[in-house]
Amino acid sequence: MSMRRHGFWIGALCVLALAYGLTLAIRNEYAFFAGFIILQFIVLATAWNILGGYAGYVNFGTSAFFGIGVYTAIFLFKALGAPLLVQMAGAAVMGALLGFVTGLLTLRLHGIFFSIATVAMTIILETLVINWKYVGGATGIQVLRPPVTEPFDSYIKMLFVIGVALVIVAVALSRHVQGSWIGRGLRAIRDDETAAECTGVPTLRLKLLACSISGALMCAAGAPSAMYLQFADTTSAFNLNYSVSALAMSLIGGTSHWAGPVLGAIVLGVTQQALTVTISSELNVLVLGVMLILFVVGAPEGLLGLLRKGWARLARGGGS
Repeated sequence: MSMRRHGFWIGALCVLALAYGLTLAIRNEYAFFAGFIILQFIVLATAWNILGGYAGYVNFGTSAFFGIGVYTAIFLFKALGAPLLVQMAGAAVMGALLGFVTGLLTLRLHGIFFSIATVAMTIILETLVINWKYVGGATGIQVLRPPVTEPFDSYIKMLFVIGVALVIVAVALSRHVQGSWIGRGLRAIRDDETAAECTGVPTLRLKLLACSISGALMCAAGAPSAMYLQFADTTSAFNLNYSVSALAMSLIGGTSHWAGPVLGAIVLGVTQQALTVTISSELNVLVLGVMLILFVVGAPEGLLGLLRKGWARLARGGGS
């Protein structure tokens, strides 16, 4: 294992320890309510970028995977009384399978046709869950949280730490994909898929793998939502806002590097939470749209591109 990998995991353990320390130091639970949402979007944006950023396949099906994650967790909890970590693991397996099947059906499509197919998938899955009365159907379902376990004194604080752990897993997977032969193959697909196929790149296999990893992370991100809200319905679980936000956060941060979606999700997520507290949550969609337009037009490489350009100018200035 290289020094860089050692450094990442040491940093990850420090972040996890810091998150637990915050649960002991901060009494106001709203900070953890808001923090969990931001962590959730970091995972969704990172997962979206594995297929949408590295491979260039614009996916509008994030809300479908998120919703399936929510209802997989509800089913496991209601049928088996499964604890949260088992719910998340089950949702991840379901997401990987759904991603693989979806990939087989849609990844031979390209461009706008693939994007439309992912929207259609969301509608189909939402309709199926609406008619599944065991998990609440169209009316939704109330979820009673189990007692919180040690060493936590609050379920929301426990969710926050679990959210941090899930972010670490998502970032670790994204870093591995980016630096491995998988990432090189996906970038070749993004640049010119036909040329990649002609040079022997296993394009369909790579796209299926990316779709499965992305789907697993998205479903795992959705699994704790029922416990977080203590309620679930199809309108909120399959909300298109998840798809738009994951895409926007990746583009705002920059899709060429694993850190881009993380940075974009933090910037946009913190801005939206601040607006929710100070003005109104109704401005969140407006802010998302305005920031997306500004970055697509003025900074297509995202915040990371702006940081690289700024660093290059400083380096040239220092050299002169």
